[in-house]
Amino acid sequence: MTTLLHLNVSPRGERSTSRRAGQYLRDQLSAHHGPLTVIDRDLGGDPLPVIDAAFTEANIAMAAGSGNARASALALSETLIAELESSDMLLITTPMHNFTVPATLKTWIDLVVRPARTFQSTPQGKQGLLRDRPVLAVVSCGGAFHSGPGSQMDHFTPYLKYVLGTIGLTRVEVLRMENMNRGPDQVAQGFDLLRAWCDAALPAMAT
Repeated sequence: MTTLLHLNVSPRGERSTSRRAGQYLRDQLSAHHGPLTVIDRDLGGDPLPVIDAAFTEANIAMAAGSGNARASALALSETLIAELESSDMLLITTPMHNFTVPATLKTWIDLVVRPARTFQSTPQGKQGLLRDRPVLAVVSCGGAFHSGPGSQMDHFTPYLKYVLGTIGLTRVEVLRMENMNRGPDQVAQGFDLLRAWCDAALPAMAT
């Protein structure tokens, strides 16, 4: 049975476009890959605590091989990493905040991307220590991204692909649902795009 780790990032509950998209994707994944074991991590409804001095010092100590690292300060990080390690697939459903990842998703990243734990530094650069697996990210965007006037810059997609690649997750697919704050017609078009994306991508996806 496929294990899916689902990061729900929107704080808007049932009003959230990305949460609706996430449920559709879960249904489609189940249809294509059979029943799912789902690990739900609701970053929007139950935000993670921000990085503090205790975590930072313990993270540095562990990376240096010191026996002085406080295990309690790394306990939450280890839980999040264990959820990721046990999954066959990662689904991220999120809004875009100010052209990039929301703060709650950034906190998850900061707790998961750790030297000597999920990546190692080498003369050739950082090398991921986690097993690769498919990552699907559906991003609800209020505005549009194009080459004309009024377009926005997308700092979300290149950052997410780069930072997840750092820990070994290189199979990252990102779908932007644009203009989601421009009325129901635009929302309907966004879900049409999502359905077409699922029809094309999911049948061929190997876990």
